[in-house]
Amino acid sequence: MARTAYLDWKRELVAESFARRGIVANVEPVVPIEPNSRRRAVFSALRTARGIVLGFYQRGTNRIVPIGECPVMVPVIVEKLGQLKEIAETVLRPGKPARLVVLAADNGLDIAIDGAGRIGRREYERLGSLATDTDLARLTIDGEQIFLNRQPQIRADEVALLPVPGGFVQAAADAETAIASVVHDHIGAVAPIADLFAGIGTFALRLARESAVTAVEGSTDLVAAIVAAANATQSLKPLTVRKRDLFQNPLAAIELNAFAAVVFDPPAAGAKAQAEAIAASDMPRVVAVSCNPATLARDARILIDGGYRLVRVVPVDQFLFSSEIEVVATFEKAD
Repeated sequence: MARTAYLDWKRELVAESFARRGIVANVEPVVPIEPNSRRRAVFSALRTARGIVLGFYQRGTNRIVPIGECPVMVPVIVEKLGQLKEIAETVLRPGKPARLVVLAADNGLDIAIDGAGRIGRREYERLGSLATDTDLARLTIDGEQIFLNRQPQIRADEVALLPVPGGFVQAAADAETAIASVVHDHIGAVAPIADLFAGIGTFALRLARESAVTAVEGSTDLVAAIVAAANATQSLKPLTVRKRDLFQNPLAAIELNAFAAVVFDPPAAGAKAQAEAIAASDMPRVVAVSCNPATLARDARILIDGGYRLVRVVPVDQFLFSSEIEVVATFEKAD
């Protein structure tokens, strides 16, 4: 597709999702992302009689399509496909597929493998020899750290975010910057702020440079990552980190009323229960971030019915050359 037609199509996908919920949204032009910008990839690998097949599943099948190039991923990942196959060849059992999550952190590749076979002394030695590759920051296999040349980091302005092995991060650095800019522009320097489904602190740590923030996340590893990043960062405002399953136990309206603003970035399923609690609160400003326009529109409908006004809808082309789109929506409590 021509670039203009492609971006208009993605914008229309968002508008249609909101329209299905009866919301007439002034969807802004899509924030474009350039090729060779995706820093996180999830590969599949399989040991066959002919060797290792490394690539992606063909849609709707169990067939792994091997790849040797990619117009979406950052070049440093593509350049290391040979090493990834070597790692897979070392640890995979025949006929059993494995999952390789590769993140191009700002200081090296972070590789996490799930589904490997038993690793013996010979395999450890072979994997250890890969640690001499200065482009590799960390290798984790089935939850066991094989080597750590340095803690992987993602720069977020003056803050260094600390990704967990195989964990979620925003897929493209430019997309993350664009999303964070919309979040900051809407929330400003008000305090205190709640960051729900906080992940590794992508928004919380940025916002804590100006305001007191409470970050809430359900994963123990992610909570620890936020705390470690905060402890390594100077001049932050008070940052409180809480472990809480927001699907089972969302922050109630009375709890939310203690905050001046909230940002929530749930998984693709959205955050219906949490949106209902926000809708019942008196919190002045809300930012919702989502990789799924359909569930975002559902949650937006809940907020609007609860007395919020939709201010902005900003699509970000985080998932290049696909039908997926990241969206940021901002709200204010109506007077």
